[in-house]
Amino acid sequence: MNAKKWVGLCAIIALVAIVVPGTRYIFNDRKAPESEVRNFSAHQEKALKVKTLNKDMDATSLLCTTECSKEFRKLMSNETKTGTMKAQTDKVAHMMDMHKHMVYVSWINGDRSVNRGSLPDNTASQFVNEAKAKVKAGQPYQSKPFMSQTGSRYMVLGVPSGKNNGIGVVGVINQDIVTQVERHQKRNLRLVPYPAEGNYRIESVEPNTNRETTVRDGEDNGNASHYHVKDVVVHFQDKLTNQQLEQIKKKINAEKIQRIGDTYVFRSKNMDADRMVHYFQKSWKTEYVEPHYLYLTNDTTGDAANIITPNDALYAQYQWNLPSIETEKGWGLSKGNDQVIVATMDTGVQADHPDLKGRLMEGTNIVDPKAAPNDDVGHGTHVAGIIGATVNNGEGVAGISWYNKIMPVKVLDSTGAGSTYSVAQGIIWATDHGAKVINMSLGNYAQAEFLHDAIKYAYDHDVVLVAASGNDNTDRPGYPAAYPEVFAVAATDASKNKASFSNYGDYIDVAAPGDSIASTYPGSQYAALSGTSMASPHVAALAGLIRSINPDLNNEEVMDIMRKSAIDLGDKGKDNYYGYGLIDVDKALMAASNYTTALQNFPNQTKNRLEAIGRRYNAGK
Repeated sequence: MNAKKWVGLCAIIALVAIVVPGTRYIFNDRKAPESEVRNFSAHQEKALKVKTLNKDMDATSLLCTTECSKEFRKLMSNETKTGTMKAQTDKVAHMMDMHKHMVYVSWINGDRSVNRGSLPDNTASQFVNEAKAKVKAGQPYQSKPFMSQTGSRYMVLGVPSGKNNGIGVVGVINQDIVTQVERHQKRNLRLVPYPAEGNYRIESVEPNTNRETTVRDGEDNGNASHYHVKDVVVHFQDKLTNQQLEQIKKKINAEKIQRIGDTYVFRSKNMDADRMVHYFQKSWKTEYVEPHYLYLTNDTTGDAANIITPNDALYAQYQWNLPSIETEKGWGLSKGNDQVIVATMDTGVQADHPDLKGRLMEGTNIVDPKAAPNDDVGHGTHVAGIIGATVNNGEGVAGISWYNKIMPVKVLDSTGAGSTYSVAQGIIWATDHGAKVINMSLGNYAQAEFLHDAIKYAYDHDVVLVAASGNDNTDRPGYPAAYPEVFAVAATDASKNKASFSNYGDYIDVAAPGDSIASTYPGSQYAALSGTSMASPHVAALAGLIRSINPDLNNEEVMDIMRKSAIDLGDKGKDNYYGYGLIDVDKALMAASNYTTALQNFPNQTKNRLEAIGRRYNAGK
C-alpha cells in the first residue's frame, strides 16, 4: 500500500473510533440471542467485575510486598563484616534508585544503621519504629496500608536477616501502584464510563446482561538420560568453521559432539555445565546456551523430565497462567528466536524496566512522533511483560518467550485511548519494520475501513495479527478482533472457565488466561491485571514461538496450528465462548515442528478464511 493511498484515506476520515485496552464501546444496541445470553443480571455482572477488580488490587499489593522483601534480602546477602558505612550506604542508594517506590530504607546492624530517604508522615514514623523493634528481635513486620495527607498509599515492611543477629532492613513502600491499578481496571472492565465525555464523541450503552523445582543439574532433574551434568546445548549466531569447532573441542576437552540442525550438544570429559555455559556466553556469539535438559527432537513426550520451572521471584506464587497452558513443557521445544519480532499496538512500554532489559526494540510513537514510545498508562508495559519478561533471571516475573524481540508501538495516548487511524498507522509501521506478529489489546464495536485496510496490508505481508475480544460480556463483534484476517482471543480464569467479563461470539478463535495476570508495570514494578487485553498477548507470544520453531510457516498456518492444538472447553468442538478452546503451548509447538506446508493443508486454510469472511458479511447486514 503506497503513501498516496494512505494520504487519501486520512483525508476521508469521518468517524473517530475509540480504541481502548481490552474495552468495547457499543455504537448501537443489539440484543444477544437467548441461547447465548449468560444468566447474569446487570447487578450480578457488576458484582463479578468488582470482585475481579479487588482481586487485582490485592494481588498487586502482594506482588509489591514480595518483590521488596526479595530486594531487602538480597541487600543483606551482600553484607560483609568488613563492609564500610559508605559501602552500605551506596548499596542502599543503588537499590532505591532502581526501585523508586522505596521512599525510605533503614539497614539495621545492631546499634548501627544506614538510613536513606524520608518518612512521609507521623503514621509512617510510628510503623517504622514498630518494624525496627520487630526486626531487631528477628521477627518480620508488615504494616497495614495507610494513606498520607497527600493522598498517596504506603505500607511499612520489616525483613530480618533470619539469623537472629539483630540485622535487618526496614522500608517505607509507596503503593500508589495499587491505586493506579484500581483506576485502570475500573476503566478496563468498564465499571466507570470511559473515555471521559469531551475527549471523544462516543455512544455507550449498558451491556446486554451487564507449580518450586528449579532444574540446576542432573541430580535435581532426577534422570541423567534427560540432563547430563557435563553436557551443554549451544545455538550459534554464525555457522562454525572446522577450525572453530576444533578450538572449542580443545577448550572444553570435548568427549562427544552432536549436531542437530544448527544446534550443537557438547559433552565435556571434565567441565560441568555451568562452566561451559559461562564459556560459550563469554567467548562466542550465540542465540542461546543452556543445560541439556531439553529434547531437541520433534518427538518429545512432554513428561515431567522436560518441564522447565523458571527461578523468577514471583513465578511460582503468582503466575498460574503459564503452567495452565503448558508453557513449561513447551519451552522444551522452543523458547523463541530474536529474529522473530512481536509488535504491540498499545500505550508504549517502560524502556528501562529491569525485567524487560534486552527484550525491547526501538519501536515508535505514533501519538507523538518526536517522543520515544514510553508508557504513561501501564497497560502496554503489562502486555509486553506477558509476552517477554526476562525468564530465569531470578527477578520478577517470567514471560512466555525467552528470546523473541518486542517492538513497542505507541498508538494510545495518556488516557489509554486513540483514533483508529493511529492504530492503522502503527500496524503499517510495524509491518514495514519487520514485525511477524502484532498484538492488539484494544478495540471498538464500529468497523472502520481504513483500519481494515491496514489489517489487510499486514496480513498480506504475512503478519499474524492477534486481538482481544473485549470486556463487556457481550456477543457483539468487536474490531479489530472480528476482522477475518485477525485471530480473536477470549479470556479464561484459573479454573479454565470463561472469565465473567470476556466477550464471546462466533468470531472467537481461542481462549487464553486473562484473570489476575501478574506482569511488569511502570516504575520498575509489577501488577496484576484482568481482561482480554491480558489474554491476547499470551496468544501473540505463542505465535512468536511457533514462527521461531518453524520459520517456513505462513501466517494462516500459524493460526491454523493454534486452533487445532487448543484444548477443547465448553461445548464439544468450536463454540462461542472459547472458540476452539484454551491454547496449549506444548501441543502447538509440537505440531509446528512437525508441520509440513503441503497441499493437503490448503482446504482447511481456505475453509477458515471463507468462514471468517462470511461472519463479517453477516455482521454487516
